[in-house]
Amino acid sequence: MLNKKSIEDVDMTGKRVLVRCDFNVPMDEALNITDDRRIRSALPTIKYILDNGGMPILMSHLGRPKGKADMKYSLEPVAKRLSQLLGIEVNFIDDDLVVGNKTKDMVVKMNKGEVILLQNTRFRKEEKDNNADFARELSELGDLFVNDAFGTAHRAHASNVGVAEYLPSAMGYLVKAEMDVMGKAMANPERPFVAILGGAKVSDKIAVIENLMDKVDTLLIGGGMAYTFIKAKGFGIGKSLLEEDKLELAKELMKKAEEKGVKLLIPTDTVVAKEFKNDTAYKTVSVENIPEDMMGLDIGDETIKLFSDEIKAGKTIIWNGPMGVFEMANFAKGTNSIAKAMSESQGTTIVGGGDSASAVEKAGFQDKMSHISTGGGASLELFEGKVLPGIDAVDDK
Repeated sequence: MLNKKSIEDVDMTGKRVLVRCDFNVPMDEALNITDDRRIRSALPTIKYILDNGGMPILMSHLGRPKGKADMKYSLEPVAKRLSQLLGIEVNFIDDDLVVGNKTKDMVVKMNKGEVILLQNTRFRKEEKDNNADFARELSELGDLFVNDAFGTAHRAHASNVGVAEYLPSAMGYLVKAEMDVMGKAMANPERPFVAILGGAKVSDKIAVIENLMDKVDTLLIGGGMAYTFIKAKGFGIGKSLLEEDKLELAKELMKKAEEKGVKLLIPTDTVVAKEFKNDTAYKTVSVENIPEDMMGLDIGDETIKLFSDEIKAGKTIIWNGPMGVFEMANFAKGTNSIAKAMSESQGTTIVGGGDSASAVEKAGFQDKMSHISTGGGASLELFEGKVLPGIDAVDDK
């Protein structure tokens, strides 16, 4: 899977290079970008194309405009931020059709040193359908296609998979880095290999757990999903999150781990409260003594130490999903402590996007991680052992 062309394998002198970026950034009510990490992540690829005589035509989706033009999801604020970061004016084409005559005219007149950003690809419903006609329309704008959007690599859409049918293609630096680091971790990890899984539901992570069971030495389970495992061990969990229909599966997974010699650890203590809100009274109890009228909202200190010791002993550590309700300050300690333990690890530390990435950034440990993925869904599917269509579509070396 890693034997794909990267931008350094193609000649782009004088060519128009169609680049699929991931500019799906969060914005506030006034359409100000609140986190530009995904825009910054695209800079190395854009600069390489410019420095090597190529003309970048950038495309991305933003939000869920439901297949029609909706100015709330316009990429204009992205163009402004990108212009500031690159130090050159990015020509944004406000075209509801994405590839209407307005766009085609501007692309034809494009000169070396210029950068164009197309309107939100999801303004066309054909994007998500991976419609061949729309993919061909997009491909006619360029001579080469570069996929640098890891965040959508698990989706087969017109702008990341369809266009690769019509143009020579390569991976951008961001996608290459994601695949190099995570691909190596999954294929040939340095051991001990430790995986930390959290989040609300076991059902979201079943395929991940099953795939990792054949690869890891230690599996740490926290977050809302842990209570299904605690209940499967025969303990009462009060009003904690439970997936009743997954109890048998949790038992099977624990049994499977034992048979394979995988150390599967679940919390030994938990922070409980009567209400799902930050300013409610809370306390830490053993998982064997969760009160009937309370719910678990974070891992306790004993579990933090247990998990942190495993993390520090690991040589490859991957993390996906928070340990508790980290959006609430009183129940963020477990998640922040995992981020801290990873930041102190001597091994390769990989954060699989989404909430875990937000937690690491919020705690200020982003510079201490080996790799923070820009794609939560894509990294999860990689951890599940799936082939990502957006990567698969790129030309082999």
